[in-house]
Amino acid sequence: MQEELFYSGVRGIAVKILNRIEQTDAYLDKILDYELKHSNLSSQDKALLYEIVHGVVRWEGKLDWILTGFMKGNFSKAMLDIKNALRVALYQILYLDKIPHYAALNEATEFIKKIHGQKYANFVNALLRNIVNNLENIRFPDPEEKISYLTNTYSHPVWLVKKYLTMYEPDEIIKIMLANNEKPKITLRVNRLVVNDDEFEKIMQNDDIEYVKTNYIKGFYQLKSLINIKNWKYFKEGYCNIQDESTGLSVNILDAKEGMRVLDMCAAPGGKTAYIAEKMKNTGEIVALDKFETRLNVLMTNLNRLKVTNVKPVVGDAATYDECTFDRILLDAPCSGLGTLSKKPDIKWKRTYSDILRLIDIQEKLLNNAAKLLKPSGILVYSTCTTIPDENDDVINKFLKNHPEFSIEKPDNIPSELVDDNGFVKTFPHIHRIDGSFCVKLRKNSE
Repeated sequence: MQEELFYSGVRGIAVKILNRIEQTDAYLDKILDYELKHSNLSSQDKALLYEIVHGVVRWEGKLDWILTGFMKGNFSKAMLDIKNALRVALYQILYLDKIPHYAALNEATEFIKKIHGQKYANFVNALLRNIVNNLENIRFPDPEEKISYLTNTYSHPVWLVKKYLTMYEPDEIIKIMLANNEKPKITLRVNRLVVNDDEFEKIMQNDDIEYVKTNYIKGFYQLKSLINIKNWKYFKEGYCNIQDESTGLSVNILDAKEGMRVLDMCAAPGGKTAYIAEKMKNTGEIVALDKFETRLNVLMTNLNRLKVTNVKPVVGDAATYDECTFDRILLDAPCSGLGTLSKKPDIKWKRTYSDILRLIDIQEKLLNNAAKLLKPSGILVYSTCTTIPDENDDVINKFLKNHPEFSIEKPDNIPSELVDDNGFVKTFPHIHRIDGSFCVKLRKNSE
């Protein structure tokens, strides 16, 4: 009850969410979803809460640089409530033009007064006033100091900046980081088990939902504004699914046919499973494998909404699963998720390079098991939502070295500009304006 009193209103709830992100292993989307469902905020305030929390996490590195400068290096020593109240206020001052500076300043001051008393409230008030009065004088590291400059100006962790510097020139890195920091777009995939593309477009037009067709796959539509699409009548009735266009590429190159037996190795929450079912016109069988029953329950709820009927959910470890062989296998492997930072900005602060090394080990084990489960002449598609070669090119090259019975088959059903000379399908947010992703089509040679 006391927590509800202290952490009330948009800014108070924002601070509570940010505290929990920093104090726990929980991810932003889970915490925010819970607060949105259990709050009494208006639709407008819920949108503002979403904007503030995502914005603060997205630009945390830059906000902290500024606050550290104005606090003469003492920002890191501040109490967590004060740190996040200052971040929330500064984000509004820098990025939300519709909120007057004095409103952001007063909200932060009153919040800290309520929790920590007048002394700390006076400190927060004075600090924010100083920042507001000196916005034009804020300076960032010299570009010659590449790591510090890129880290603090474009709000990315040091380890990731160092990794990017081994892959790209600084100018390219800036483009990548700016794309990572963009506000996300919602993309819908029409569910052709229920409705065709033309009919779905007319439905969106009749309901005043503004959209543009995506560039690489038919049946995907990017919405022009962030709306609560899950409350839309036609979403609830299974006419569409929220799905980035990048995720459709792996399903397209899987090329599952009617009547086939397909394994989706890491299936939950089921977006790709549903798209495969659409391609197969609800015939054959898709084994949707996941390690956790709770995740499969979510998957089946989603598939039922989408009128999918040819999926068999199986709880199991994909690294040791040993059922019958399959015509097609999709391995959408656990990965760092670094291609999805616009949607999940907290990933860049939660992940470390040691996490990537751990994930690579898992990816290799899953691939090795998939090789055993695939029929001769069958297709195995490996996909991730990361742009780091360590989890993509390197994993596949090692797999091919150890499995000479497999070879890369260049896909012929997706745009050629997405396919490199090795046959790897790659997308990058700053180039293709969709999530960063990787996938490759592997053919198992006949025995």
